[in-house]
Amino acid sequence: MHLDVDLERASIFLDFDGTVTTADVGMHLLDRFASPEWWELHEQYEAGAIGSRECLVDQWELVTADEAALRAAAREVALDPGFGPLVEALRRAGSEVVVVSDGFGFYVDEVCAPYDLDVVTNTVDFATGQLRFPHEDRCCPCSTCGTCKQAPIKDARHRGRTTVLVGDGASDRKAALLADVVFAKGPLAEWCGRNGVACLPFACLDDVRAVLAPS
Repeated sequence: MHLDVDLERASIFLDFDGTVTTADVGMHLLDRFASPEWWELHEQYEAGAIGSRECLVDQWELVTADEAALRAAAREVALDPGFGPLVEALRRAGSEVVVVSDGFGFYVDEVCAPYDLDVVTNTVDFATGQLRFPHEDRCCPCSTCGTCKQAPIKDARHRGRTTVLVGDGASDRKAALLADVVFAKGPLAEWCGRNGVACLPFACLDDVRAVLAPS
């Protein structure tokens, strides 16, 4: 299958945790360094009882490790082997590629720097220990996300670009409602199916490349 998208006029938005990586880095860190209450917060977020910003702040308060230990543990989570080839293929085709993440964020820049990718995510001020939200959007109707993934999609559409979302989890749901094309796996694919949101299923990023930017 090949998707007929003008990649020169496309903006591709890649979720990070569980999409660029083979597992959720934030959950890996919480499982290693936080008390078990973090899972209750996660379940409340998944159920829609709390927003991601509230969830992340409360989870971060449960983390006991220092910066060095956190960064080392984050590196334990492997990247999807198809990440680099997908980015290179999209770049050759003239696409904009942006990584959008609503996790703790501090580990995303390190992974994306070698690819010179734009990154939209939360961040940690390790000097103060505070979790920061430079990309929250309090003007958004929900205004509860740490990183508003709808905002960059709206901007791209305003510039006349075709928007493509590649994601896997709850933080991608609102973005999936706006994107022109959605690639979904795992919980996001299940949510799309339940809510009538058209999506293309994928298991790994090589699947996305095969459909979107075959060589």
